[in-house]
Amino acid sequence: MLLPDELQRLNVAQPLVIADRTIANLPQVLELLRALKHAFPRAHVFDGCVPEPPIETALDAITFGRRIAADGVVAIGGGSNLDVGKITATVLRHGGSPRDYFGFDVVPGPILPLIAMPTTAGTGSEVSHAAVLTDSIAETKVSTLSRWLRPNVAIVDPALTDSCPPTVTAHSGIDTLVHAIEAVTNRDFSEMTEVDPQARAYEGSYPLTQLIGGEAIRLVGRFLVRAYRQPNDSEARDGMALAAMLAGMAFSNSGVALVHALEYPIGGLTHCSHGEGNGLLLPHVMRFNLPECTESMAQVASWLGCKPIGLSSVATADAAIAAVVELTQAVGIRARLSELGLKRERIPTVAHRAFQIKRLMDVNPRRPTELDLVNILEKAF
Repeated sequence: MLLPDELQRLNVAQPLVIADRTIANLPQVLELLRALKHAFPRAHVFDGCVPEPPIETALDAITFGRRIAADGVVAIGGGSNLDVGKITATVLRHGGSPRDYFGFDVVPGPILPLIAMPTTAGTGSEVSHAAVLTDSIAETKVSTLSRWLRPNVAIVDPALTDSCPPTVTAHSGIDTLVHAIEAVTNRDFSEMTEVDPQARAYEGSYPLTQLIGGEAIRLVGRFLVRAYRQPNDSEARDGMALAAMLAGMAFSNSGVALVHALEYPIGGLTHCSHGEGNGLLLPHVMRFNLPECTESMAQVASWLGCKPIGLSSVATADAAIAAVVELTQAVGIRARLSELGLKRERIPTVAHRAFQIKRLMDVNPRRPTELDLVNILEKAF
């Protein structure tokens, strides 16, 4: 088993395991925790994580970690658990509270040793430099981004995703698709010259991230519906686990953009899953962005298995949007913001909050106005 060996390599003596009650009681995780406890008698488990975790969940994990004098963190679960693990490891090392580290490049240095073990194929948090919590008071999601948040070790075992229910498989898998599509269609690195390099959370799209992002898109197109409909399809589970990791590597360098900017306040207001909110918005944002990234959108169509439509890049790019709609429908993603519970009168609020997230506006291929965002949301409503 890799986990005890990796903890020893990182000189961890009292690991804190971050999980939720469902994950902590899965047979394969119980077996892992027994082996961990045998190798590390002073290991403890915090199982209080919840989906789309509020700041208060991270505070509870931090309090628990301080009480046991944890010197390392193992985060097991979906992206929510991994993100709580990142914030916990940050505050246990540097003090303060989670709010002290919101934004880009605020973490002052290395955090506690962190090992990430994803049990969903979606967020890519096991390889990314981001952690997202929900600010219940402000009714929006907030991010911490820092190179120090990349886990020391990612143990990606697709078998840990075998128990994923279909809905979680769908929402996390569509999240993977959004990460990859935004990464490959974002503004090119060469176009980011007006953004101060020291203030860049993301670098824009470039050949390496296009390569790995494209492979992630291809894998999602091939395997997501299979994993959703046939949970025991090990080949599909393997393919989606790889897709999620590759997409995490792509977006955490090239960036996520307008889809995520809109989902953060929508998720805060409706408490929808991050993946479903992203998946619902994706085709609408692709339609808005298409004039500025027609060639890369046509490439997305190719990765999703669409054949070229005549000689027109625009027609082929349109096929990419149609393929995304078909894929989201096949895995049960809701189609309208009203179905998520968003009230129409909150659309201007969502647009205003999204427009303020400059790091995401900077990399989006088409520069929107706040009114553009209102129009996108109205079309998705």
